[in-house]
This record gives sequence, structure tokens and C-alpha cells, in this order.
Amino acid sequence: MTVTGPDFLALQVSDLERSANFYETLLGLRRAPVSPPHAVVFATEPIAFAVREPMPGFNLDAVRPWAGAGVALWLHADDSRAVHDVLVEAGVRIVSAPAPGPFGLTFSFSDPDGYVVTIHDQV
Repeated sequence: MTVTGPDFLALQVSDLERSANFYETLLGLRRAPVSPPHAVVFATEPIAFAVREPMPGFNLDAVRPWAGAGVALWLHADDSRAVHDVLVEAGVRIVSAPAPGPFGLTFSFSDPDGYVVTIHDQV
């Protein structure tokens, strides 16, 4: 028996369409052709990424303002600077400014539910 690694990643969000539109419009993610009714799955590779309604019994308000505390979510982009500039223009809170690092130009922002997401441009 072997676990081979991450295969799917989803964030529980307070407003499904708002979050789906945020990731689609500002980050350029494309919706997958099929998603379950309680989620929007994006056509990301190599791991599928989604936003979804909270699981039954989960109170997203109980973890505010620290949604996702302790989890590091990094997304790859072709051009970190361009993504950063789009987010700044849209008034999104930048948590850490763009800086060079071992994974290229890297910065972090806060999404509509307070999840901190890091963008980098080298694999």
C-alpha cells in the first residue's frame, strides 16, 4: 500500500460564485467541463483545484480571520508580476510583495475568504 501524493485540492468558501469568479477572472483559471453541484472545479494541472461550499457541519465563520491557517497553498503562474499587477488593480490585499526566491518571483495575496495564496513563476 502506497499513497502517491496530492491529487485534488479544494477550498471551502462562503460564497461559491464569488470565489469561482475571483479565481477565474483575476487569476485566469478555467472551469473544468464538469463539477459537482456544490463546487466549481478548475482545469488545473497537475493537480485539480476547486472552490466548494463548506462541508456539512463546518462553520467557515469560526475560523475567520485565519482560514487555512497552517496550510501553504502555492499556485504556479507563467508571469507572477502580471498576476500581481492584476490583483493590485482589483484592490486585492497583497500579503507579501513580489520577491525573488528559489521558485522564481513569488508573492502572496488574500482571497475573498481570507485564504493566503502564494503565486510563483518557476517550477
